Amino acid sequence: MKSHNDPRLLAYEVLGRVEEGAFSDLALDAQLCRCHAMDPRDRGLATELVYGVLRCRGRLDFALGSLCSQRLDRIEPPVLRILRLGAYQLLHLDRIPERAAVHESVEMAHRLKFSRASGFINGVLRSLARQKGSLPWPDPGLNPLECLIHRCSLPPWLAESWLAQMGSDEALAFGEALLAQAPFTLRTNYLKNDRSELADHLASQGIDTVATSFAPEGLSIAGHPENDNFSAGLKEGWFLVQDEASMLVSRLLTPRKGERILDACAAPGGKTTHLAALTVNDARILALDLHEKRLRLVAEGAKRLGCRGIETRPWDLMETPSFLDKGSFDRVLVDAPCSGLGVMRRNPEIRWRRTPADIGEMARTQGIMLEHVAPLVRPGGVLLYSVCTITPEETIGVVQAFLKTHPGFVHDDLRPLFPPAWGALFDAEGNFQTRPHRHQGMDAFFAARLKRRDG
Repeated sequence: MKSHNDPRLLAYEVLGRVEEGAFSDLALDAQLCRCHAMDPRDRGLATELVYGVLRCRGRLDFALGSLCSQRLDRIEPPVLRILRLGAYQLLHLDRIPERAAVHESVEMAHRLKFSRASGFINGVLRSLARQKGSLPWPDPGLNPLECLIHRCSLPPWLAESWLAQMGSDEALAFGEALLAQAPFTLRTNYLKNDRSELADHLASQGIDTVATSFAPEGLSIAGHPENDNFSAGLKEGWFLVQDEASMLVSRLLTPRKGERILDACAAPGGKTTHLAALTVNDARILALDLHEKRLRLVAEGAKRLGCRGIETRPWDLMETPSFLDKGSFDRVLVDAPCSGLGVMRRNPEIRWRRTPADIGEMARTQGIMLEHVAPLVRPGGVLLYSVCTITPEETIGVVQAFLKTHPGFVHDDLRPLFPPAWGALFDAEGNFQTRPHRHQGMDAFFAARLKRRDG
């Protein structure tokens, strides 16, 4: 069944692809590209349904499980997918009438040749519409673990980990924040305009913006603009879409004109091009990444944004980059591959794919990458390690293990290097740590700055 211009059917198809192993953003973009005639409002609904169902799957399943006469794991996957889509509309989309959410779900079952399940779908969703205000949600004060699992939609292993790591109040606040839509933020391209000029231009197109609290180049937009003039600005390189926490990582490296800089895990290039802008195209930047195809995104982005001095080269950092001379870089950024638990709003399938075993394997990989780039830092130079996750193993654990085996490096406290207003972004040791519920909605990142001794 082809979705054509039906947003619910499109969402159903994308969710099916995700269940088969696809990434939600790539699968959704591919489907939307095939639906050229779809109304922008319907495109927005399809996007909301895909990401919303994936983010809130645990909540939806708890609600459905409270009303279904059979266990959810015994329901055919396509039927369960229809139920989740209907439940999300009933529980989270006030603008859609309840009758429409139920009716469209039943009609979808007929169109998809699941008419035999239409009565079951109708009954469960009508019951949910009637009883959604009295569902037996766990009490956060009495049972925070069950609340994290069922209200905050976390897999049990992650709920247990966060509860032990943060305590109930913090874990619940963080879990609730990751259920919301991620903010839509832009990084002004300083090579072509400044933030006030960009804000004025977008306002003239009917797009209101708010300056980000910490990143001086950031603008936040309510919703996702569907506007030809917005797309034109993106194509012309006036800005790019980037989370505020991600913008700040490049600034933590404090790049300077005339320096040689290595971005060791560069694709898709947001931080690489930001480094070029921060040095006004007066730095030599080498961008490495495992996949040559992804490096093309870096080169294309650099061209669009007017960035110069960027060289790209494919390389697997699980191997020593022997083609590079020791001590040949002033600054090195390792924005390492990680579990991605800090950006689950943007990649919601991560919630259900990650396992405890992944965390240890990621930490091992990150340690090897640091091991391989450390010799490239010149005496007195800076190595910045960053990840978009919060697990102790991948954050402070990796840093401590590195420092223990590399006495030529010392931990460099970030706090004295930045304005006092940034104080909330740093932990007690001077590492960068952001959380959406604490820092104006920005993604959860960690970064530690390491400095090579002069001697």
